[in-house]
Amino acid sequence: MTQAQKISRRQQILEALAHMLEASPGARITTAALAKQVGVSEAALYRHFPSKSKMFEALIEFIEETIFSRVKIIMEETSSAESRCESILSLLLAFTERNPGITRILTGDALTGENEKLHSRVIQFFDRLETQLKQILREAEMREGLRPTVTINTAANLLMSVADGRINQYVRSNFKRKPTEYWADQWPLIMQGFFKQTGR
Repeated sequence: MTQAQKISRRQQILEALAHMLEASPGARITTAALAKQVGVSEAALYRHFPSKSKMFEALIEFIEETIFSRVKIIMEETSSAESRCESILSLLLAFTERNPGITRILTGDALTGENEKLHSRVIQFFDRLETQLKQILREAEMREGLRPTVTINTAANLLMSVADGRINQYVRSNFKRKPTEYWADQWPLIMQGFFKQTGR
């Protein structure tokens, strides 16, 4: 098998896993069922991934690369703290809406009984996003003379909690309640009284 074919098969396995996570909410995915979905033997699966944990790990890497590469672009192309925060959270919500199966990994729903390292990796993903929001809020004072009306940690946690709640609602509703539903109307409400002038 050529390198390109290996990458293609690896991609096919990950896409099949993501599809099964979406199609069977609450069900545990077995390697036998996954191999059947891909149309290969279990032995063939293990030639590409030594374990199911490694498959989940590869999907988490995909999430990280997709989100943080775009966060970098948002930081380069957007200047105000409010628009940066809104763009980052909208990115996260739109990504989860387009990738329902993968979203079950972010809520931990698909990781029940899996390696604890995977849970830690998801926690790190959300912590990293929250840290990015904290950085934006700190810079707001220097760049725009704005400061959250509560502490930076409290403000960043509020923003992440809103997004996290919408993502969990999406999974809990079997993907019927879209994460972006009402978001455009709710964001201005969240921002009311969120910042105050520092009087610089």
